[in-house]
Amino acid sequence: MGANPAASANGETFVASRWTSGNRLFPTKLLVTSMRVSRVKPRMFGSNEQSIPMTKVASVHISTGVFWSEIRIESTGGSDPITSHGHRKADAQRIRDLIESHQSQPQTQ
Repeated sequence: MGANPAASANGETFVASRWTSGNRLFPTKLLVTSMRVSRVKPRMFGSNEQSIPMTKVASVHISTGVFWSEIRIESTGGSDPITSHGHRKADAQRIRDLIESHQSQPQTQ
């Protein structure tokens, strides 16, 4: 099924399933760190990255289907939300829990 999140010193990475539309060759990755949430969409040449600073995350929405979940992370700044589909339900919930945990901790720089 879906890939397990990869834990690192910089945060956790969640990879969308290759079984979902738009993720077959280059699956989308969500990286959650104490400083930001980033969506990285690899391409044939390079990648497209979108980030929201943790202090600017307004809400996290999870839509769950039969097999996969879609996660939508909205910002307070009015910028485009980060949306990613094809994640396992447990991964989507873990992403939400990490964001809430990081937001409840004082920011260090």
